[in-house]
Amino acid sequence: MIEVKNLTKKFGSLTAVNNLSFIVNRGEVLGFLGPNGAGKSTTMRMITCFLTPTSGTASVNGFDVLNNPVDVRKQFGYLPENAPVYPDMTVESFLKFIGEMRGFSGTELKKRVDDTIEKCFLKNVKHQTIDTLSKGYKQRVCFAQAILHDPPVLILDEPTDGLDPNQKHEVRQLIKKMGEEKCVILSTHILEEVDSVCSRAIIIAKGQIVADGTPAKLRAMSKLHGAVTLSIHRVAKDSVIPFLASLPDVYHAERIGEKNNANVYRVFPKENKNIAHHIASAVREKKWEVEEFNIEEGRLDEVFRNVTTK
Repeated sequence: MIEVKNLTKKFGSLTAVNNLSFIVNRGEVLGFLGPNGAGKSTTMRMITCFLTPTSGTASVNGFDVLNNPVDVRKQFGYLPENAPVYPDMTVESFLKFIGEMRGFSGTELKKRVDDTIEKCFLKNVKHQTIDTLSKGYKQRVCFAQAILHDPPVLILDEPTDGLDPNQKHEVRQLIKKMGEEKCVILSTHILEEVDSVCSRAIIIAKGQIVADGTPAKLRAMSKLHGAVTLSIHRVAKDSVIPFLASLPDVYHAERIGEKNNANVYRVFPKENKNIAHHIASAVREKKWEVEEFNIEEGRLDEVFRNVTTK
């Protein structure tokens, strides 16, 4: 549905996007991650024909952004950053205007506007002018215009920015449901959003891809992936650490603190090794009093920091 080929954008001497290539398929929700200034919004603006690439190109549902920009625009719904809307229009009149611009009229237009207002939880404010709305509601109005025409592709730049926790949950569930049959690119700084919504994530830094995979695959890049954290009562730490470090497939063991009068240890595996069963068997034989025993999946925030600061 989306194919990006060697996409580059320069602003004078600054290279904002550097030879970027990736593909997004129908049924994928792609999380597009990166620190501020990494090139996320610039990439989205090129895919949506708001910026012309310096070199390279992209296509949306088979239409090239350079050769067929009008056809490209028909394929997607776009929520840009800062939710641009017309502040003096009511929510309902704004969505009617957007529907008319998309070519709808009469009964079909009314149905689409009503359905979109319902989906985006805007019923209570549909007669208010947009300038009287909170930031969160303005964000929802802009999200509504992006989905009103039921496009096959959604490109969303920080779609939950400014929403409260309940609103975030509602919008994430809506995106997840749409992602089952559409192609969605979702730019976000919120790593929990990647876990809850995205089937795949790309991390970019300085305009280049530094990681690409499912959330589980990215977590597996964490140094904590497969590590075991356990808390043990009434055993001297000087004897625990050497014992844990001597177990099969263990790379390193350390004490990381104290909790409920128990010492807390973290045990790291050698690469791709499963050490949980070794540790569980060993502490059971020792008859140590273990209060907590956790296996780490890995942490996206750690992976994000590692790959974007190298």
